[in-house]
Amino acid sequence: MENCPSCKLWLYRVFPFLRWWPMVTKDTLRADATAAITGAMIVLPQGVAFATIAGLPPEYGLYAAMVPAIIAALFGSSWHLVSGPTTAISIAVFASMSHVAEPGTPQFISMVLTLTFLVGLFQLILGLARMGVLVNFISHTVVIGFTAGAALLIGGSQIKHFFGINIPRGTTFFETIHQLFAQAGDINPWVLGISLTTLVAGLLFKRFLPKFPYMIGAMIVGSLAAYALNTQQGVDVTHIKTVGALPAHLPPLSLPDLSFKTLHDVFFPAMVVAILGLTEAVSISRSLAIKSEQRIDANQEFIGQGLSNLIGSFFSGFASSGSFNRSGVNFESGAKTPLATVFASVFLVLIVLLVAPLAAYLPTAAMAGILLLVAWGLIDFHHITSIWRTSRAETVILWVTLIGTLVNLEKGIFVGIILSLIMYLNRTSKPAVTPVVPAGEKGNTIFEDAKGHPECPQIRMVRVNGSIFFGAVDHIQGALLQIDETNPLQKTVLIAGSGINFVDVAGAEMLAQEAKRRKKMGGGLYFYRCKDSVYQFLHKGDYLKDIGEGGFFPAMSNITHGLYHTLDAEVCKTCKTRIFPECHGKNLPDGEPWPAGIAP
Repeated sequence: MENCPSCKLWLYRVFPFLRWWPMVTKDTLRADATAAITGAMIVLPQGVAFATIAGLPPEYGLYAAMVPAIIAALFGSSWHLVSGPTTAISIAVFASMSHVAEPGTPQFISMVLTLTFLVGLFQLILGLARMGVLVNFISHTVVIGFTAGAALLIGGSQIKHFFGINIPRGTTFFETIHQLFAQAGDINPWVLGISLTTLVAGLLFKRFLPKFPYMIGAMIVGSLAAYALNTQQGVDVTHIKTVGALPAHLPPLSLPDLSFKTLHDVFFPAMVVAILGLTEAVSISRSLAIKSEQRIDANQEFIGQGLSNLIGSFFSGFASSGSFNRSGVNFESGAKTPLATVFASVFLVLIVLLVAPLAAYLPTAAMAGILLLVAWGLIDFHHITSIWRTSRAETVILWVTLIGTLVNLEKGIFVGIILSLIMYLNRTSKPAVTPVVPAGEKGNTIFEDAKGHPECPQIRMVRVNGSIFFGAVDHIQGALLQIDETNPLQKTVLIAGSGINFVDVAGAEMLAQEAKRRKKMGGGLYFYRCKDSVYQFLHKGDYLKDIGEGGFFPAMSNITHGLYHTLDAEVCKTCKTRIFPECHGKNLPDGEPWPAGIAP
């Protein structure tokens, strides 16, 4: 294998877990196992809640966090991403399927499993087709804004549990905040006491016992405090709710309904859920990768998510994606490899089989306190501050994404992506066209900004920094036409083209047109240090017949010597700048000697 790099690369693509397997040591196993315990406990109330949101029996939320999570961890690329049921996916499943079948019925469950199968199939096809490049259009700023918005949503979803107030399921974030103030007089002091106790305990464990898993410690403290209060005061007085007993059995095998009618009914909803799931998973992976300094392979993440849903549909799992809650907990708990997710799924199975009744002692208020800690940790205040100080445009993108995510989780990131692309296109459509002059004593092969320096009255030299494509054609053409208005005698233009990365057909047409126009004026269009790829494109497109083969000067060429003969000798006679060495020679551009009295 060592002597066959291509074989090794192929093996890594088929079994991506072989890439990180050498990282596994006794220390990482211990860290992963510790993080897994916390993750398994976190998913208990979440899985039940997400299944209920999706219109499914509560246990299906736990099934979706078992087998699918293991498959996604082994065949994805992120070290910390934890897949399973999520808020956005659960809402999307319910919204797309509830009008086709009655939620909770066997028909509804069957159709959701079929939806999950197709979601996985679409995601797998996109991954195998190497379409992961699509996520490169999700900017770093969008990821930070989306992460912060999702973190606030996590915190907002726990307000009713944290304060013990009644807020209907599905209430928007802003309405939740409104309800918090509106119901301030109804806050349950017993529930709030458990929430604050858990929150403070988590902060103290994190501050003074950093090596101890602070989330587990906070859970234990919160559970003991709740048990003591319920025993002393009674549940009827405290109203401290717990997760409750769970069914103690493995996820049953299932078979999606692949009949034509069912496939027809769920085809388009499955496409929407698939794209939403991939966007969520890759966004979470990238946000965590920023902190862990890991490189994410989007194609492999697509494949991992696809296999996760595809296989999960045969193990009673409904559509899943990367979970912000569990991934954040996994990272904050010190997980080192994807084995943490595998262990968490195994521990979840053991919890369901062996100690499911103990979930009755886990208060939802304690879970709310822990999730608020997780949500706070997901907000990247450092980068938000940096963006705020350095770029007004990026700041707008960040806040639009953040607020958009708070309004609508699945649409917020798309709004951010579209806005960032619009701003990117706006920037690239206006490449800098800067006047330059030869850098004096450094010779005529190096240019500097023309500001504050004399220019030749007949030749305008400009540096173009950016590609000449259809979106930038109008801007560049306008800059070249502006030269005529500023100084009509500057009929010749030299473009310093080292900053031009590529030229498309529209750009090439514009350059050819500009070259013809300037030739008619008695000047020309020339290029210095143009990239070979740009030259070859213009050559293959037969645009050089208008620009001219001699219109391109390679690096270190004597540019002014080549252009001196194109100048109008009559203008040179009255020129005061004479910035080129040739201007101080014996002859004028037309070959005639300088007249007596004005000779250099």
